[in-house]
Parts: sequence; structure tokens; C-alpha cells
Amino acid sequence: QVQLVESGGGLVQTGDSLRLSCEASSGTTTLYTMAWFRQAPGKDREFVAGIKYRTGTSYTGSVKGRFTISRDYGQNTVYLQMNTLKPEDTAVYYCAGTNRHLITSTLGSVEAYEVWGQGTQVTVSS
Repeated sequence: QVQLVESGGGLVQTGDSLRLSCEASSGTTTLYTMAWFRQAPGKDREFVAGIKYRTGTSYTGSVKGRFTISRDYGQNTVYLQMNTLKPEDTAVYYCAGTNRHLITSTLGSVEAYEVWGQGTQVTVSS
């Protein structure tokens, strides 16, 4: 069973940058589609960014132009570069993966992913 481990969260100020990492443990399952979600206190888990296997990426509107998702296939690691952070970006960020090739319209569905990390806290102070 593949496991995902996130790192890189922390407390930053408005306008700062952070890079989150998500490393997939070794296993026989290839997670073709990967994504980042986030969950703020009292809110549902929401899609942030997704990356399809060796193809395209997708972002939720509020992070377009500020966040970049990327993947190092050799290191089995997915990254989320977050620039110009805002207080509303404060949340626990989760990495997710699936062994299916998702289409763009389903990238944002929580139910589409069967493997999840434990989450990493990102707090942006004003």
C-alpha cells in the first residue's frame, strides 16, 4: 500500500512563500493522478491543485497565478509552491493520489482519490 507523507507547512506572514512536498512511499502501485486539497476549520475539504500523469495541471480559481503544482517522477514526490500567501490560505493541506487517470473535470473530487496523506498545517498571519 502506497503511503503519502506531506511536509513543508508552517507559520508565515501575508505575502510570503512556502513549498509543500508530498513523498510517496515505495510500492507497486503507481499514483497516476496527484492533487493537493486543503481544509480550513469548520469548512469542507476543497481542491487546490491537481496534476495528471505527465500531462496537464489544474487549479482552483483562488490560487491561480500564485500556486504551482509540480511532480518529480524519479523521486515520487509532488510539490506545491505557494507564493503571495494570504490569510485565507490558512488550512491543513492534504496530498492525495489515485491509480486512475482522472479527467480534468474530476480532479477536484475528494471521492476520486483513494490515498491520502496526514496533512500539514499552513498558517498565514495578517
